[in-house]
Amino acid sequence: MTEPTIARIALVDDDDLFRESLSLNLGDEGYEVITFDRGEPALDFFAGGGSVDIVLLDWRMPKLDGIDVLRQMRARGIATPVIFLTVLSDQIYEEAALAGGALDFVEKSRSLSILLKRMRLILDGTKGDTAKAEEETGGSATMHRLGELELRLDNSRAFWKGKRIDLTLTEFNIVKLMSTRPEEDVSYREIYDLVHGKGFVAGYGPSGYRANVRAFIKRIRQKFRSVDANFACIENYPGFGYRWGKGENPAQGGDEDGLDTGSRNGMSEDMLINGAAAE
Repeated sequence: MTEPTIARIALVDDDDLFRESLSLNLGDEGYEVITFDRGEPALDFFAGGGSVDIVLLDWRMPKLDGIDVLRQMRARGIATPVIFLTVLSDQIYEEAALAGGALDFVEKSRSLSILLKRMRLILDGTKGDTAKAEEETGGSATMHRLGELELRLDNSRAFWKGKRIDLTLTEFNIVKLMSTRPEEDVSYREIYDLVHGKGFVAGYGPSGYRANVRAFIKRIRQKFRSVDANFACIENYPGFGYRWGKGENPAQGGDEDGLDTGSRNGMSEDMLINGAAAE
């Protein structure tokens, strides 16, 4: 009997050698891989009703580059998780990818084991969260409510005051992390580990992961404020991270979007980077 595949993957990359090598490696790991040498046929595949569990997407491709493919996918309502695989390592590309709705950004120089771990995290998030929650609560945990927030755990949908908030899976998981621990401080590192996997080393200095987390928090706030201009439940803990509060202090959930320009006990964030509060 043929072993069932772990998941179905779309690999979009114009590098023939890389595409063939990676598809074979993923096949050996139990994945079913569909390959595309450009963005256009990949979009045609989805337009024709095709579906996969994860898209592995190159950035630089002829005619239609990876970020444009991602934008067109999201504009067409295709919410399939996307991981960028690219030789581009500058932070600006990672931020653009995440801002466009990608769940992860992995350099091609990283080992296969790293990519497999990232894929597993996404698959566990899309397929395992509800089962785990039901197991922990006797099979009834399909909804989480906190004040005006409603999270539907069975399909990763968020609502605020009855209105749908269009969150990506990663953004949903960040909101879930904070809202299931209301009034509790959640560190930058914990949020980053949720996104990238525990222990992943950021490539931009000892506190480089903070910029990544801030970008997520900024987008989440903007999405909530698009339906409620007074939304202020995501509060800052300068030099440490964030918390889901009651939204009674707009200054704590203000428009600085995680820049943490405030201070705590007279110390700036830079002074806290190497201190106990930084982690």
